[in-house]
Parts: sequence; C-alpha cells; structure tokens
Amino acid sequence: MTHKTKGIVLRTIQYGETSVITTVYTELFGLQTYIVKGVRQSTKKSQTRQMYFQPAAMLDMEVYRNPLKNLQFVKEYKWSFLYNKVLFDVIRNAVAQFMIELFQHAIKQPEANPELFYLLEGSLLQADKGSDIIVANLPLYFILHLATELGFQIQGFYSNETSLLDLKEGMYISAESSHSDFVTGLMAETISKLQYLQFYNELENIKLSRQMRKEVLDTLLRYISFHVTDFKELKSLPVLQEVLE
Repeated sequence: MTHKTKGIVLRTIQYGETSVITTVYTELFGLQTYIVKGVRQSTKKSQTRQMYFQPAAMLDMEVYRNPLKNLQFVKEYKWSFLYNKVLFDVIRNAVAQFMIELFQHAIKQPEANPELFYLLEGSLLQADKGSDIIVANLPLYFILHLATELGFQIQGFYSNETSLLDLKEGMYISAESSHSDFVTGLMAETISKLQYLQFYNELENIKLSRQMRKEVLDTLLRYISFHVTDFKELKSLPVLQEVLE
C-alpha cells in the first residue's frame, strides 16, 4: 500500500552509486527511513532531485509502508513548502539546521506524534518567514516547546516566591537547590517568559542582548541534556552562536 504524508528531512546519506537513504519525520508515521533511488545520477534532473533531500526540506510524499521493515521506499515527492530565505540566508539556515539537529537528538520514539511534527514544521516556516527578532529568539522557543511535547516541561513560573529555576528537577522553587545546576535572577525570569509564549509573533516582545541570548541558549541546552538520554553535543551549535553574534 502507498500513503500520502507530509515529511521533514532530518538527514540524508549516499547509498550505492545513484541512491540515498534519508531519515524523515513524517506527519503520518513519525520517524521513518527511506531509500530513494536514482537521485544521484549525473544528470541535471538528478542534481535537482538531490535538493529535495537536504536537511530541513519539507515535502509532500507518497510512500510505501511495510511495518515489518526498517527501510521503506518513496514513490513520489514534491515540495510542501519551498523556502525563500532559509537556503540562502546564513543566519536563518543556521537556525533551521540547529533545530533539525536538536530534534534528531531528542526524538527517541519513532511513533507518530503530529504535535511534534507541527512544532518542527511551524518553527521552520518561521525561520523562513519571521522577522529578524523572531528568528534570533526562535531556538529558545523551540527548545522549550520541544521539551513540553516530549513530556518534561518546566513546572511553575518565576516569581518573588519562586525565583530559582532548578534545571535538574525542571521546576521553579523557593529554596536554594542542593546542587549547582540552577539559575536565578534575570535568567530565570527570561526563561519563564519564554516558556509561556503561545505564538511565534510574541517573540518580538522578547528583547535580549546578544550575550544574554547566548547564555539563555546555553542554559536551555543544559536543561534539556538532563532530560534526554545520551544527549550529545550539537555540531550546529558553534555555527549558530557565531552567526547570532
């Protein structure tokens, strides 16, 4: 049987002489791995086809589905959205690649989760369409909302009574923590503001210096590393930090 689904490309490697194996997060089936034949032939048409399977590409796909196999096959594919800026703008591309890599590291269950798909899709669309301030703050929003969808949302909020954010426990507390993995003051307050944003355009109201944005990003990655098994260092992080400077 074949099924039609949206998909977002996470990673692609060469396979054989003319094919690729691509890892795609699909709306219908979650994390899937597909063989795509003939996209690396030395023709102009094949060179164009390879663009469909670069990380962050958003596709409408018709795929074969055999639940007993790890590798599936793609029958047809086309753009579901064609970027205007992400592929050519250094900053927007760095933000998109960071979100793609973080998503790969954080997803441990292959099953379908439409809300996760919509979060990644919506965030990539904002990387292309959003204002400069939205794009700069987007990685912070994405980390917090990814944590929520994965089930380890930070509990509580910043206040005079709960002014300390315990990163290991994932909650705002009033007493001093028994370990050093906590933040307080402006850092804790900023993260609290970010985590309760519901819409991307609200990121316009978060005014951060470059240094503060970098520190918030580092803090949120520390937080997520406590809650994702075998969380690895992100290769895209130094690039993101450099372009946001």
